[in-house]
Amino acid sequence: MSKITTALATFFLLVSIAVIIAIAVVQKQKSTYVSPGLKYGIVLDAGSSRTTVYLYQWPAEKENNTGVVSQTKKCQVKGPGISEMTTESWKNLKICMENITKAVPLSQHNSTPVFLGATAGMRLLKQKNEEAANNILVTLQNYLLSLPFDFQNASIISGQEEGLYGWITVNYLLGNFLEKNIWNAWVHAHGGRTVGSLDLGGASTQIAFVAPDDTRGKDLVKVSLYGYEYNIYTHSFLCYGKNEAEKKVLAELAKSSSQWSDINHPCYPAGYNITMRASDVFGSECTKSKAPAQYGPEKNITFLGQSDPAMCKHLVRRIFDLKSCQGKENCSFEGVYQPPVTGDFTAYAGFYHTTEFLKVNGSNSLEMFNTTMWSLCSKDWKTLKKNYKTSEKHLKSHCYSANYIHTLLADGYKFNSDNWENLNFQNEINKASIAWSLGYMLAQSNMIPAEGKLLKLPIPNNVFAALLFILSALIIITLVFLIITLVRFCY
Repeated sequence: MSKITTALATFFLLVSIAVIIAIAVVQKQKSTYVSPGLKYGIVLDAGSSRTTVYLYQWPAEKENNTGVVSQTKKCQVKGPGISEMTTESWKNLKICMENITKAVPLSQHNSTPVFLGATAGMRLLKQKNEEAANNILVTLQNYLLSLPFDFQNASIISGQEEGLYGWITVNYLLGNFLEKNIWNAWVHAHGGRTVGSLDLGGASTQIAFVAPDDTRGKDLVKVSLYGYEYNIYTHSFLCYGKNEAEKKVLAELAKSSSQWSDINHPCYPAGYNITMRASDVFGSECTKSKAPAQYGPEKNITFLGQSDPAMCKHLVRRIFDLKSCQGKENCSFEGVYQPPVTGDFTAYAGFYHTTEFLKVNGSNSLEMFNTTMWSLCSKDWKTLKKNYKTSEKHLKSHCYSANYIHTLLADGYKFNSDNWENLNFQNEINKASIAWSLGYMLAQSNMIPAEGKLLKLPIPNNVFAALLFILSALIIITLVFLIITLVRFCY
């Protein structure tokens, strides 16, 4: 009986030790990490002609100190930009924010940051009337503070920031910073290749691309993303947005004409005419210096379309200061330094809308662009209205827009027949809008604390501790019993 009891006790001791080891191994090897969920961020892109609200989300744990951000929702506010806000546009802004609020989980409201970035329209207003610009920002800030989110700021971003954030957006959406490997993990993209960014808004245009490491100048910015550093050339041309540049074209015609009742406009289609207030032409910060002696804000100016492609091209080139770069190496226009453009470029916003209308938004040749542009500018108003189903406001200006884009890209940025096919005109990538706001959110997410992953164990801690205590106690009791038995056996 004593031998059987001792054998059972020894067996029980070994089994208990084996069970403890097994539980410990399972607890260690079968543990998993659970993501703490998603974080959200809201950016209001307050452009010169409209405001767009974007909702972004990213995992609470970050990838090398920058959130992996994706676009969840987009809402365009009907009406003009914030520099010309009306009662109706205020109402539409609130409707957009209500829709965005519903898309964010209630538990995340307090921790969801809100940013408002105003661009060239507000930069121009600030030049004209700084107090008015500040009052608009204060009014918007007070409204955003009333929402259930974590308001961060409402500010006017610089042209350089706008260009840089646009470059970040393009390359992020193209997967040039991060990509998923076969194990579904985020890794740095192979080769680290990036593309340049070309943005065309209503009041300004931006160019940004990676410059050689030894390039120096005021338009160069060092930026660190996902653990890598990039040397970015970025420049913004205020007053060279599509809408403001068109005012410069109108001003060029009006200032050289003594009869404002019938000014021939080579870019407008023959058979089309429009009468506008002189203030609509010369009331902008971009054109006021060109106002002639007979200028009066209430005077009328009438433009008569001519459908003249050659004269339109000549007229549009006149608004660009190209002479200041003559004889200079690495110069775009207005005497601005620019390294040579290399590699692929993504052109979006106003670039895309015009080339989409021309049906040349793929990687087409410069010759095809010119041929299509010339054909469009040769058509009269009746033919255009018959062949194209678009608003008259935009239809009348497409010839000007095409010539403007051609002059900006070819004469300004120095794209030519050899590298024109490197231009890709796009508005979306992987169903996400190309806009500076996503790049802004990526940069801002660097400042938002990341939460660590939650450890999920196969056995709850309290159950594991109880089992460990019970088995350890039984092992100690069994061990004591065996020691006593051994002592009795020996003595």
